[in-house]
Amino acid sequence: MSALEPRADEIAPPAAPQPGGGGILGPAHRTLSIGMISVIFLIAFEATAVGTAMPVAARELNGIGLYAFAFSAYFTTSLFGMVLSGQWADRTGPLRPLALGIASFAGGLVLSGTATAMWLFVLGRAVQGFGGGLVIVALYVVVSRAYDERERPAIMAAFAASWVVPSIVGPLASGTVTEHLGWRWVFLGIPALVVVPLVVALPAIRRTASGPVEPGGTPVPFDRRRIRLALGISLGAGLLQYAAQDLRWLSVVPGVAGAALLVPAVLGLLPRGTYLARRGLPSVVLLRGVAAGSFIAAESFVPLMLVTQRGLSPTLAGFSLALGGLTWAGGSWIQSKGRMAPYRERLMVAGMVMVAAAIAAAPAVLIEWVPVWTVAVAWGVGCLGMGLVIGSTSVLLLKLSPPAEAGTNSAALQISDALANVVLLAGGGAAFAALGGGAVGAAHTAAEGAASHPGAFVVVFLPMACVALVGAWVATRLDPAPGPAVSGMPSPAGFPASSATVPATPGAPPASSQNADEVS
Repeated sequence: MSALEPRADEIAPPAAPQPGGGGILGPAHRTLSIGMISVIFLIAFEATAVGTAMPVAARELNGIGLYAFAFSAYFTTSLFGMVLSGQWADRTGPLRPLALGIASFAGGLVLSGTATAMWLFVLGRAVQGFGGGLVIVALYVVVSRAYDERERPAIMAAFAASWVVPSIVGPLASGTVTEHLGWRWVFLGIPALVVVPLVVALPAIRRTASGPVEPGGTPVPFDRRRIRLALGISLGAGLLQYAAQDLRWLSVVPGVAGAALLVPAVLGLLPRGTYLARRGLPSVVLLRGVAAGSFIAAESFVPLMLVTQRGLSPTLAGFSLALGGLTWAGGSWIQSKGRMAPYRERLMVAGMVMVAAAIAAAPAVLIEWVPVWTVAVAWGVGCLGMGLVIGSTSVLLLKLSPPAEAGTNSAALQISDALANVVLLAGGGAAFAALGGGAVGAAHTAAEGAASHPGAFVVVFLPMACVALVGAWVATRLDPAPGPAVSGMPSPAGFPASSATVPATPGAPPASSQNADEVS
């Protein structure tokens, strides 16, 4: 029993969201909002800063061979953390998984920052990833419990805005600290800052969102099947990544074993009908993965393309993406406006078209006479579309989730996001290598070879643009009950005025919320 939470017989039911409290920074929500935004800010700063220090850390620890595992360890453990957090939060509330998640996140940073060997560094990243998975899902559950439907778009927009400053300042600050103080201080400095959101957010969460959903009811037990599937998805992802990084015939064995674990686990953890784009919640979850995966897979190759094909410095190549942080926050702000709610589905379709156009336009810079700054403009447009889509998928997921399933469904959304990133990055990387991408760096060392592999980049960007266009189609299937709106007027979120869109009573799931668990 945590000291942060009262005994079961002392738990009050979570307070119902209070509308009309002056918005997310009004008296009813100010402390809670500031605390959660601070948590997101620190996670964003860590994500943008640690990547800059990672190469130096791997070199000093003589662990270049394990460099990729420092990233994959975070991913594999975060998947398990997401599922566990969803189960835990639905059972007893989000306070405990959030507290443990922040502690694990900070502890992992300390372990990596004090590591004397690369395997300890990787272990720290694994601990950190587990904490990150717990935190992100728990925060979604807090939003579903503490904020009413009209306030959720605004808090999601605030979460997106929390990434703007870190995306611009993080790499520069990390580079400066690494150069003058050493890479360890990039890892050791962030945990000290975790104390602030911990002190601010947790008491507010205890007052507004702790305890089981049903007052006086018996907490639902952990779904052991989902926990087993979570272990399967984490282990399977780890084996697949190991096989991809060790290109020998023997690597086929862990690759096949990873796929055998991963595929059934994914099918069991995501809502039934996700990969068939079934209307409603399954399509919301699918769209999140399609949008995030296609965009991040393409974005990962933008700096490399600018450095090797157009001769930009790594710093300038990174800053070419800085505008995207602002436009992403702008798109999230637009979708948060109440007057945009009736047109949410149209905004999401437009957003995915923007993403597809940006990805397709980026490789134009491979043509020598095309100005380099066009990439920054194109990526700003794409990030605007992502802001419209990502914020809206979060809002719609909570809208379509009964309170007792908010944690489980939030975990499914994050799993879709993370898995799509890995799968599409792997596919893009394979295509890149097949067309000589592995020799890009070597070609760049010679002036005459600087632009000798443009096709390797084209086969990454154009397929990802096609995936994004598929996302535009999926965005037309988010309405769980298609049909004309009452009196011809649009209803909230662009959906028809139907009781199937939102449960008429708390705890009554919409028809589209059935997931694979209900089959067994």
